[in-house]
Parts: sequence; structure tokens; C-alpha cells
Amino acid sequence: MTSIRVLISSSALSLEAAVKSVSDPAHGATDTFIGTVRNTHEGKSVTGITYDVHEDLAKRAFHDICLEGQGKWPGTRYYVAHHHGTLDIGGISIVIAVSSAHRAESFAACRYVIEEIKKRVPIWKQEHYLDGMSEWLPGHSLYSRAETLAGSDNS
Repeated sequence: MTSIRVLISSSALSLEAAVKSVSDPAHGATDTFIGTVRNTHEGKSVTGITYDVHEDLAKRAFHDICLEGQGKWPGTRYYVAHHHGTLDIGGISIVIAVSSAHRAESFAACRYVIEEIKKRVPIWKQEHYLDGMSEWLPGHSLYSRAETLAGSDNS
């Protein structure tokens, strides 16, 4: 049984699969984060979001972030799944589950994972608005992420 599982999917994401993936008889705590599409952003009525993901780099970044988490909170187990494609309001865009022996570690590790994903992972979102317009939101630079990964390979 692996301690880190990451995936990108165009199918519906499952909280049940996430929790099951991090289950461990030695762990008394499981923390989860579910990100969903909300109906407004900066005063605009949103009807949905399309997520575009550089799958290989995103999965590698997810895995690296989880490894960092294990370095900070030894013994933790991780599951990270992100949606690729279009979601309506309320659709689940990301599911994270972290388990540990005690709650403090799972809470901290889960928070760490989502905060680092928002800063570092090559995922872009295009919001669709009630007025029929769409807009790509400012996001992660693929160029800077590629430089970071290339630099880490040379260490």
C-alpha cells in the first residue's frame, strides 16, 4: 500500500476513494479538503469553470508536495485528486485527504498541501459567466515551474 496517491481525472472525484486511500490502522485521524466551484467571483455571476492541467507536471508537483509533507509530519499518508475539464457550480474540483496517528499532524499537513498546490501546480481555470462571457484567471506560470523542475534535476 503506497503512502501517496495523486491523480488528475475528467471523471467525478470521490471523497470516499480519498479517505479509503489514506486509511491506516495505526492512524486515528483523517483530514479532508474538498474544493468546489462557487457561483460568484469578484462580483461576477459564475456558471462554471473549465480546468486545464499539465498532467505530468501537476502529478509530479502533487507528489513532491506530499513528500515534503511527509518530511514535516512523518508517517502521514496522502491522496490528492484534481479535476480536468468543465464543472458546473458545486462541482468538486479538488479532493485532498491526509491521515496520521494524531489530528494535529493531519490538519497541518492537509492545509500545507492545498496552500502549496495553489502556489506551485500548473493548473489554470477559465471561469464562465452568466452573461455568456468567459475569462482565464491569472494563474501559475508553466515556464517558472519548468525552470524549478529542471533546476531540481541538476542537484
